[in-house]
Amino acid sequence: MRDPDSAPDDKAETGIQYTCPMHPEIVRDGPDSCPKCGMALEPMGVPPAEDAGNPELDDMSRRFRISLVLSIPLLVMEMGSHIFGLPVDAVIPPAINPWLQLVLATPVFAWGGWPFLERGWASIVSRNPNMFTLIALGTAVAYVYSLVATILPDAFPASFQSASGTVAVYYESVAVIVTLILLGQVLELRARDRTSGAIRALLDLAPKTARRVTQDGDEDIALDEVSLGDRLRVRPGDKVPLDGVVIQGTSTVDESMLTGEPLPVEKGEGHRVTGGTLNGSGSFVFEVDRVAGDTLLSQIVEMVAEAQRSRAPIQKLVDKVAGVFVPVVVAVAVIAFVVWLIAGPSPAFVYALVAAVSVLIIACPCALGLATPMSIMVATGRGAGLGVLIKNAEALERLAKVQTMVVDKTGTLTEGKPTLTGIVPAPGWDDDKLLELAAGLEASSEHPIAAAIVAGAEGRSLTVPSADAFDSDTGRGVRGEVSGHTIALGNDRLMDDVGADLGSLQERAAELRAEGATVMFVAIDGTLAGLLAVSDPIKSTTSGAIDALHSAGLKVVMATGDDAATANAVAARLGIDEVVADAMPQDKASLVKRLQAQGKKVAMAGDGINDAPALAQADVGIAMGAGADIAMESAGMTLVKGDLNGLLRARHLATATIRNIRQNLFFAFVYNAAGVPIAAGILYPFFGLLLSPMIAAAAMSLSSVSVIANALRLKETRLGG
Repeated sequence: MRDPDSAPDDKAETGIQYTCPMHPEIVRDGPDSCPKCGMALEPMGVPPAEDAGNPELDDMSRRFRISLVLSIPLLVMEMGSHIFGLPVDAVIPPAINPWLQLVLATPVFAWGGWPFLERGWASIVSRNPNMFTLIALGTAVAYVYSLVATILPDAFPASFQSASGTVAVYYESVAVIVTLILLGQVLELRARDRTSGAIRALLDLAPKTARRVTQDGDEDIALDEVSLGDRLRVRPGDKVPLDGVVIQGTSTVDESMLTGEPLPVEKGEGHRVTGGTLNGSGSFVFEVDRVAGDTLLSQIVEMVAEAQRSRAPIQKLVDKVAGVFVPVVVAVAVIAFVVWLIAGPSPAFVYALVAAVSVLIIACPCALGLATPMSIMVATGRGAGLGVLIKNAEALERLAKVQTMVVDKTGTLTEGKPTLTGIVPAPGWDDDKLLELAAGLEASSEHPIAAAIVAGAEGRSLTVPSADAFDSDTGRGVRGEVSGHTIALGNDRLMDDVGADLGSLQERAAELRAEGATVMFVAIDGTLAGLLAVSDPIKSTTSGAIDALHSAGLKVVMATGDDAATANAVAARLGIDEVVADAMPQDKASLVKRLQAQGKKVAMAGDGINDAPALAQADVGIAMGAGADIAMESAGMTLVKGDLNGLLRARHLATATIRNIRQNLFFAFVYNAAGVPIAAGILYPFFGLLLSPMIAAAAMSLSSVSVIANALRLKETRLGG
C-alpha cells in the first residue's frame, strides 16, 4: 500500500485524480477511500462522463443487495423466536443453526464488509481511529468469536452453553452492521454522483460542434477543432459555441445562464458573446477569442467543481468520539483479559478470552450505525411531505447553523418571467384599445416582452388582431401595420425615429423604471398613444418569508445579474439588508466566499444555471423547484414549490433533526458505556455475574430500538414557517 500521505506518480487514464475533502494531502489516481478518515475520495477536476458510470457506487450497491438478502434469514434464525415467537428451533435443529448462520454470514463479513475491514486496518496503520476502526474491530471480533463458538463449543465454560450444547453466536449482528454501513455508503455515493451530474450538465450547455466561416463557405467542425481567431456563424435558435466578439450581424441572445434574467440581450458588432448562451431569431458571425478551458462556461464548471471539492463535510460526532472511544475499548479489553487471566477461575484463559471478546462485541456500533441514517430517513420523508427535498445529512447539519442567507432575485424572490404590470394611455386613448393594438403588433415577435404583452391582452379577454409589414429594429423596438394603423413600439430612440413626442409620459416612465419595470412607448400613426410597463413581479409569499428570516436572526443578501436600479427597487420593497447587482456567476460565488471568510455560515437560494457556482460554494445550497436542473444538482436541498417559506420549514426541520441525531448518539454511547464494563466482568467480584451472549445481544437490540423510536419522533415535531 502506498504511503497515505504521498502523492501518486501518475494520473489515471482518465486524467482525473481524487482527494479527500477533509485531508487534501491524500491524493489518488482513481476512486478510493481516505486512509485517515475512511471517506470516499472526490474527483479533483471535472468528473468522468456520465456514461463512464460510477464503479464504486456499482460495487457498493451490489455488496449491499447481496448482504441484505443474506442478512434477512440470519435475523429470522437468531431473533425470530425471541421477537416474533416463530418456531425456529422446530424447523432448524439448534445443533445445525450456528452452522447455517456461519454459511450465510461468511459472505457478508468477508466479501460485503471487506472495504470496511480494509479501511479499519488502514486507520490502525495510520493511527487515525475512526468509525471504520470500530466497525472493523467489532465485526471481526464478533465473527471470529462466533466461528470458534460454532466449531469448538466444548472449549467454553458450561455456563455459556445451552441445553443442546451450543454457544450463542453473533453472526446476525455482524451481518446487520455490515449491511447498514453498506446502505450508508450507497446513499453517500449516490449523493456524490448527483453532485458530479451538476458539472456534467454544465458541460452539456455548450454545443458539440461549431459552424466555421471559411473562404470556401461554412463548415461544421467539432468544438475542439476551433482555434483562436476563427470566425463562427450562429444561426437563429443555435447555442453560441465559444466566447468571442460579434463582427457581423445582429440578434438577441438569451444570457439567463449568466445573469439569471429572463430578458434577452441585444447583440451587434463589437458586443461580446459567451459560449453556452442561446441565440434568438437573428444571425451573426463572431470571432473566437477564448477556446477550450478558457471560456467563461469552462471557468464556471471549474468553480463548481472546486467549490464542491472544498466543501469538507462536518466531522461527524461519531468519528470525534470514536477517536477516543476505540482506544479506550481496546484498553478495557486488554485489561479485562489480563485480570481474568491472573485472577479468574479455571479455565482462566477461556474466561479471560471471553471477557475480552465480550467487551469488543458489545462495543460494536450497531446503534451507532443507526443513529444518523434513521434520523435522516425520517427527516427526509417529513421534509418531502413539506415540499423540501433533502439531498444529504450534511445539508441539514449545516442549515441549522446558517447565519446569512444569500438569495437570487429572478425566480427566487420574483416569479421569474416578464409580466405586463402597467398600462398608461395618453389623452384620447383607453387601456384596452392601446393594449389591443400593441398586442396585435407584438404577436409577430418571439421576444419575452412581446409574449408578456400578448398574455396581458389575452388576460383581459381582448381580441388580438394580426399585423402586416412587421419589422424588428434591433436595439429600438418593432413596427408594423395593425387594423389600418401604423404602430411603433419600443424605446425613446424609436419614438424619435417616428417623430412621436414623449411629453409628460417621460416622467411616468422614469418612475416605473425606478420601480424595476421595463418601459415601452407606443406610437400610433406617428403620435404617442401611451406606454406599457413589463416587470417580473415579486412572489406573494416573499415579503413574509423575508420578515420571518429576519426574525430568526438571519441577514439577507440579494445577489442578482439584474441592473442596480431594478435590484435596489426590489430590495427596498422587501427590506433586504444588502444588494449585489450586475453579478455574474463568479461574482455570486465570490460573494459567498467573502461572507465565509468573515466567519459566517452561508446559505444560498437560487434557481438558475448562473447560481450553480454559488450554490456549490455555500455551506448550504437551496434550489427553487421550478428552476434549472443544474441548480438542483448543485444544491444540498430543493424547495419543490419554489417558495421561501419552505426554507423556514427546512431550517426548523434541520434544527430538530440535528438535535434528534445527538440524542440517538447519546443513547447509543450510553448503552456502550454501561455495557463495556459489565462485559469486562466488573460485576463478577460482587455478584458473581458475567454478561452472557444472550444478555449482550438483548442490550444491543434495546439500544437499536431506542434509537429507532427516538428517530420516529421527528414525524410529530412541530415545524413553523
